[in-house]
Amino acid sequence: MITHTSYAVEPWVLRERGLHLDVLPQSESVFALSNGHVGWRGNLDEGEPHGLPGSYLNGVHELHPLPYAEAGYGYPESGQTVINVTNGKVVRLLVDDEPFDLRYGRLRSHERVLDLRAGTLTRTCEWTSPAGTTVRVRSTRLVSFTQRAIAAVAYEVEAVDGPARIVVQSELVANEQLPGHNGDPRAAMVLESPLESEEHFASSDRLRLVHRTRRSGLRVGAAADHVVSGPEPTTTQSEATDDLARLTVASALKEGERLRVEKFVSYGWSGTRSLPAISDQVDAALAAAASVGWVGLVAEQRAYLDDFWARSDVEVEGDEQIQQAVRFALFHVLQAGARAEQRAIPAKGLTGSGYDGHAFWDTEMFVLPLLTYTSPGAVAEALRWRQNTLPAARERAAQLGLRGAAFPWRTIEGSEGSAYWPAGTAAFHVNADIADAVVRYTAATGDEHFERDTGVELLVETARLWRSLGHHDQRGTFHIDGVTGPDEYSAVADDNTYTNLMARANLQAAADAVGRHPRRAEELGVGEEESAAWRDAAEAMHVPYNDDLDVHEQHAGFTRYQRWDFAATRPDQYPLLLHFPYFDLYRKQVIKQADLVLAMYTCGPCFDPEQKARNFAYYEPLTVRDSSLSACCQAVIAAETGHLSLAYDYLHEAALMDLQDLEHNTRDGLHIASLAGTWMALVAGFGGLRHHGTRVDFAPRVPEKFGRLAFTLELRDRRLRVEIDRTTATYTLLGGEPLTVHHHGAPLNLDVDKPQTLDIPPLRPRAALDQPLHRRPNNRPGKKA
Repeated sequence: MITHTSYAVEPWVLRERGLHLDVLPQSESVFALSNGHVGWRGNLDEGEPHGLPGSYLNGVHELHPLPYAEAGYGYPESGQTVINVTNGKVVRLLVDDEPFDLRYGRLRSHERVLDLRAGTLTRTCEWTSPAGTTVRVRSTRLVSFTQRAIAAVAYEVEAVDGPARIVVQSELVANEQLPGHNGDPRAAMVLESPLESEEHFASSDRLRLVHRTRRSGLRVGAAADHVVSGPEPTTTQSEATDDLARLTVASALKEGERLRVEKFVSYGWSGTRSLPAISDQVDAALAAAASVGWVGLVAEQRAYLDDFWARSDVEVEGDEQIQQAVRFALFHVLQAGARAEQRAIPAKGLTGSGYDGHAFWDTEMFVLPLLTYTSPGAVAEALRWRQNTLPAARERAAQLGLRGAAFPWRTIEGSEGSAYWPAGTAAFHVNADIADAVVRYTAATGDEHFERDTGVELLVETARLWRSLGHHDQRGTFHIDGVTGPDEYSAVADDNTYTNLMARANLQAAADAVGRHPRRAEELGVGEEESAAWRDAAEAMHVPYNDDLDVHEQHAGFTRYQRWDFAATRPDQYPLLLHFPYFDLYRKQVIKQADLVLAMYTCGPCFDPEQKARNFAYYEPLTVRDSSLSACCQAVIAAETGHLSLAYDYLHEAALMDLQDLEHNTRDGLHIASLAGTWMALVAGFGGLRHHGTRVDFAPRVPEKFGRLAFTLELRDRRLRVEIDRTTATYTLLGGEPLTVHHHGAPLNLDVDKPQTLDIPPLRPRAALDQPLHRRPNNRPGKKA
């Protein structure tokens, strides 16, 4: 989409010149604003035309039945779907009694700018009505990082070439009509009119609507207040019905005069609080916003982001497109998690309703690593949400005949929201992914209170699941059978290597944690015998290996499967899941997304360099990347094994997943994990960052296209800056106590403001690798397919 002529490549903004209705749904996703609690899609202010209206509150969902042809024990009975809550961003405009609709009249100019440093979406347009009256409209929109319940719009109309009668209608709208389902199983289910009215209110410039979801029983409140300025006489009138509250502002403008409406919107929701409590909550949030006003909100937003960019920015010299893309990615990942505060971080964030608004393992393995080193507070909150959902996870484990907790494959509120499906139901690796996030966060921050209060319980309950799910064979080897790893084209297999290695780390981490926190272990009922059993299982864990091929197997027996017939697969038959039965995919050597390759990144010390090179060469021609989670992982291991040009290609694919709409579903919301993967490809790939235990390693190498790569990390109250060019790397400790890191294996002791520059060793040449036919990463500008 960014290759459209209306989109410019700039380092700190995403700018759209002109209005192109053919990419309107995609633009609504990329221009979405959120803070992790409230999300507004980038719809036009007037509400129409639109692709997908979207106003979201993190956690607000509706329930729907999961149909099965035949019932079965353990099948989840109810699914969860994010809903479009009350829309507070609508500001309609009438010019001399004609609706301001960009499909009619003459649109002289139109520009929208997402400013990544200001955290605002601005819009400027000039329009001539069918009757010949010209107006200039300027609007600025934000969703506040500092006041998490607040979003706001400043909307200004100017008469350009003569007098104009102007009417502005600022609205709260519930139960908006949504477009029908498009048949893509990745898109959200559409639930019509999920909100039942409980209260509507309008008085002076204040509006309020309170609704309750029909099935999930969640109470949702939205309120709005306004500051109006314009020439005399400017009048206002308010009204409210069940699903609509409106402030109407009328004014007669002379040429050059302006009417300005500042609109403050607050949201609140709860499954337990009363109607008066929700009404009071949203009114109180409005009062807090009014205390600083529009100018104050804008200033707070800028200050918040100044601090974020100071500790998080990634600088890329030599590729303007990647420079823009990585900042776009960082901004949207921040928006997804900044104020989620003990709620899930959905796969689409709050940018759209794709995947029904569910959170997956993507959060822990792709999103949280970025936030761990840039906004660690958001990581602690995300993992506390997992802790809060332990009752549902324990219940699910018991239902499956297991101990501990079985965290859901997909969910909004903690219970399993996926219909029975082998690639989901058996994907127990989500447990180890959560444990990995706990260990990484604790190692990066040294947050002992978190480890004691939250981390230990998560590690214990996930370890208990592995010990009950797996078994020792007659020779004492520990196996985990009948599971699905990250690759969803291989389901219900024995000894998936990624799952086994991650489970091993989980078991070891749990045993170590209860040793450090004996009182907490006692509270959780963990004795010496149980922790010893975890260590025994970890030490005896089976890791499948094919001695004839000299490679690790993705799972036991995988390398003996028949290879997929790539030559007979047409380009238009990807993604394969939409054109071939899973039965056929499950029994062939074809990989949807990085699996063993991901294991080589997350569990790197379990493989030596030559094993990594051989494994990568074997699995690369089998991986079709029908998942947005794959390219960034392949970029990391391609860089580590010396395939820098290939790593660069995969970086482009991950970075431009949404900006170029590579999977043709950006309309449903952004791919937050792939956005986070952009950072992963740069920092872990070309920067070579690896963090295992207390050891921090860098093995930097940049591709030929880059002149310089620089990034900043937060590590145990220290701020570290790394700058890399083609021959050297410079490490600067910007704050905190002295720090030891490793550069290509050699220890390096750093003191504050004493940069050290080291040479980068020469790269061992590697033979080029093949990819499946029609699936080469070829979206890089100027690259031939």
